[in-house]
Amino acid sequence: MNLVADGNKQALFYDTYALYAIALGEPNYQSYSKGYSILTTIMNLYELYYTLSNEGHIPLAEELFYRLLPACVKINPEDIKNAAHLRLANKKKNWSYIDSLGYTIALKENVSFLTGDKGFKDMPKVTYIK
Repeated sequence: MNLVADGNKQALFYDTYALYAIALGEPNYQSYSKGYSILTTIMNLYELYYTLSNEGHIPLAEELFYRLLPACVKINPEDIKNAAHLRLANKKKNWSYIDSLGYTIALKENVSFLTGDKGFKDMPKVTYIK
């Protein structure tokens, strides 16, 4: 995974689904494992670390946690409020709190939200890969 915020590379916001798929070598996500600047949040790292650890991939969880830490964007109080409003407006899509926050931050940063969550499939600025 490329972790350098390089102005020459397209930046994407990687949700936990995307990070997990890349970590486990999911073929549909391999083209996103290199050549992009990764943005995510500490909350996505928390979710990724928990999921990988729960499945017995503790060394991988440790490695990715520290490799992805520099890719985390700051979460501001306004981001929390905006994510709550966005989640309420899209209640029927059943988005998680963390995904709502990530999508809000992706929109704020003007980057596409990379996900495999079908609840985001038809939303603006989403790169949906199953």
